[in-house]
Amino acid sequence: MEMVSSQRQKVHPHKFTLWVAIGSIIMMFAGLTSAYIVKGSLPGWSTVEMPQIFFYSTGVMLLSSFTMQYALKSFKERKMNLYRKLLTVTAVLGVLFIVMQVIGFKQLTDTGVFLHGGTGAGQFLYIIFGLHAVHVLGGAIALLIMFFKAFSRKFRNYNAVPVEVISTYWHFVDALWLYLFIFFLIKR
Repeated sequence: MEMVSSQRQKVHPHKFTLWVAIGSIIMMFAGLTSAYIVKGSLPGWSTVEMPQIFFYSTGVMLLSSFTMQYALKSFKERKMNLYRKLLTVTAVLGVLFIVMQVIGFKQLTDTGVFLHGGTGAGQFLYIIFGLHAVHVLGGAIALLIMFFKAFSRKFRNYNAVPVEVISTYWHFVDALWLYLFIFFLIKR
């Protein structure tokens, strides 16, 4: 009889921490979208037309997820020049997404939808999309740090864990944006 030892596969602490954070973020946004549904049934609720730029920013976010995935693949294959280029494109797309969100919020205020002083979907849109933008900003900062490390002569570490962590997080904020965007399209 052959003795098969089952070796436990351990999760890297950074990956574990990321998954705990993702779980917390999911709970926060689930609570906010649930509150939106409940408040939407109350008298005096007003809806809001989503700015067109949010449709374009969705495309930017989806594209950035593809570039991040290919950056990870390039890193694992040790194609460092391609990795650097794709990481750069992903970081630029992340910053572009945030800029487009700011423009979208400006368009909302131009149409009389403000964070304070109203009743309805506009306030939720500001809070929910704004919180998402903060999470994307955190990811963009992490991407920029990785960008500088990728081009630095001091850092020549070929550990894939940091790239896997930021890739997972980036795909998460992409999927979260899709959920929120579709949610607001359906519930307006």
